[in-house]
Amino acid sequence: MKKITIDIETASLEDLNECGVYRYAESEFFDLLLMSYSVDDGPVATCDIAGGELLPEEVLRALIDKTVVKKAFNVNFERICLSVYLRRNYPNLLDFEDSVGNYIDPESWQCDMIHCRYLGMISSLEGIGRLLRLKEKKMSEGEELIKYFCIPHKRSDEEVELHERSDSLKKWKKFKEYNRRDVEVELKIQRCLSEIPVPDFIWEEFYLDQRINDRGILIDTDFAVKAIELDKIAEKELYTRLKELTGLDNPNSELQMKDWLMLRGVKCESLDKKTMPKLMEAANDEVKEVLRLYQQLSKSSVSKYYKMLGAVCQDRRARGMFEYYGASRTGRFISRRIQLQNPPQNHIENIAEAKEIIKSGDFDTAKEKYENLTDVLSQLLRTAFIPSEGKKFIVADFSAIEARVLAWLADEKWRLDAFANGEDIYCASASKMFGIPVEKNGVNGHLRQKGKIAELACGYGGSINAIKAMGGTELKLSDDELHDLVTDWRKSSPNIEKFWGDVQATAVKAIEDHNSLTLGRLTFSYESGILFIKLPSGRRLAYVRPKVEKDDDGKIVITYEGIEKGKNWTRITTHGSKLAENITQGVARDLLINSMMTLKEYSIVGHVHDEIIAECDKDASVEQLCRLMEQTPAWADELLLRSDGYECYFYMKQ
Repeated sequence: MKKITIDIETASLEDLNECGVYRYAESEFFDLLLMSYSVDDGPVATCDIAGGELLPEEVLRALIDKTVVKKAFNVNFERICLSVYLRRNYPNLLDFEDSVGNYIDPESWQCDMIHCRYLGMISSLEGIGRLLRLKEKKMSEGEELIKYFCIPHKRSDEEVELHERSDSLKKWKKFKEYNRRDVEVELKIQRCLSEIPVPDFIWEEFYLDQRINDRGILIDTDFAVKAIELDKIAEKELYTRLKELTGLDNPNSELQMKDWLMLRGVKCESLDKKTMPKLMEAANDEVKEVLRLYQQLSKSSVSKYYKMLGAVCQDRRARGMFEYYGASRTGRFISRRIQLQNPPQNHIENIAEAKEIIKSGDFDTAKEKYENLTDVLSQLLRTAFIPSEGKKFIVADFSAIEARVLAWLADEKWRLDAFANGEDIYCASASKMFGIPVEKNGVNGHLRQKGKIAELACGYGGSINAIKAMGGTELKLSDDELHDLVTDWRKSSPNIEKFWGDVQATAVKAIEDHNSLTLGRLTFSYESGILFIKLPSGRRLAYVRPKVEKDDDGKIVITYEGIEKGKNWTRITTHGSKLAENITQGVARDLLINSMMTLKEYSIVGHVHDEIIAECDKDASVEQLCRLMEQTPAWADELLLRSDGYECYFYMKQ
């Protein structure tokens, strides 16, 4: 046996979408119902496990044999569920000495969904069947059958239970057909995609990702529980106070609050966090106080604490938080379950003290010390992630990684020199833009903010709107002055502006000529209806069914099929500077993965864009970890990386 393709059907009282597969599978009510499989692309067999059938010995052994490739669509689900099934029913087969816990080692488990994402395609079994125009597709009855057999329902006495196969043998027969069909569809997908295989190094990255997900990160559940309790008390007090001030039936209702404000001469389209500062600035004391309390009441400070408690496993570790190749355009990770990528920043002066006050449950002290308790709870979200006893976190990230990569790709030499000399890139950029020296907290230091905003907004072709989105409105400049800022930035970085145009021209030529072309460290090619951009690492970005078209203004643009916001598969328009952004972020992602590979021994428990969170022994050195992180791979010659880090005993932003 060289390969086995698998699909399973399972049941549990846990809500898979809410808690994730790790907690779902460890539930005492978890059960493996069916498993269909194909050995070496042969006929599909179905094992009715719920009906008393046993998996053949050779199949059981294949699951733990690293010389046999296991394939499935979203293979993490199959691997974790089968790990629990084997642990409970065939413990003699398993030898869990791996550092990440009681799961089958991910090596040799390959995911057809990742293959689809690597090729820029849709990542659902049903969707990819449509995209590839397969004759045999996923059975439409599947959703109803899963709801019947896999998801708990309430009996008349409000008890929750799961349907058994004996409850409807007719439906069970159809359920087996559905399970078998999924494997048949997967085999067809594998054959269609086999012309463009996933490189071996991508699977090595995937195995690392799976081990990080298996390891999980420890949650301070006691603290999370107290945070929720205190938030409920604070919310009740805020609600009562707002009712007293406004007389509204529901002061948390945006519609009612808008009406109340209108009666006091305050008109507003929205009460979101962007609008609120302007309303507060113009309001009288009465309205200002109401808006302040409303803002506190509507702040979603504890939803992620609920997520933590809902996803945490029996050992208090949250697992499955990272999705490999979640962003199809760049290959970056995305965060699942508990959104580790976007928690609020912490600006509390003594964050350790604040956490201890909340954890003690002393609401009176918390209320006395902190005026806005909901905001404090929100800022403390990160601190709920803690290292194991006797360990510490080392948090390290790349400094200005995208700016470094873009300068390297475009060969913008003055920028590369600034990084090599350890200069502040915002000062260096402002100095280049305005032709005078700019020093942080020194000579012409006031210009640094302009350099920073332009730097953040203009690297990928951004103009006035991008400047405003990055905080340009705070500069209190006119649109003409903001336009001059964009012009100054572009003039100071001519090679980057040229890079945008070169990327566009090369992509257009590759699409039109169905040819392969080189641009600096990049290779553009058109194969099997896909535009590929090969990055210096050897990884390729993919754009499905690309076309060269003209927009409403007659400008040449590139369109392709992909997933737009909202998960819809549609035709998307792009251009040179946007492709440059994809390329830059893709290279930055590859550098992070390279560092993660280098730092395997440090037990990585989390990562966020350009940051690594490692659970280390107390004698581990921050400096050593940062030096390892800065090591550039062979493909990134002449690219200078810088990493800064710190140690902590709960996750935080220093």
